[in-house]
Amino acid sequence: MSEAIRWMGTKEACERLGVTLRTLYRFIDEGHLAAYKMGRVIRLQEGDIESFIERMRIAPGSLEHLYPEPKTTHEIADEAST
Repeated sequence: MSEAIRWMGTKEACERLGVTLRTLYRFIDEGHLAAYKMGRVIRLQEGDIESFIERMRIAPGSLEHLYPEPKTTHEIADEAST
């Protein structure tokens, strides 16, 4: 027999993800995160939240462009002379 679905409200999902309600709605609207409307209430499955977290994991070595090596004094001097 399959396990029962663990449902989360938007507030609980925001707390789990560490994001604002606006960001959560953006994730849902852009198709990054599945959500279900039950009457006037939006619910998310805990498993979908966990899968989303894993998909958002940053691969080691993929952020090098965010911290370029500082220029050496020699490189700065070369740029100034051109």
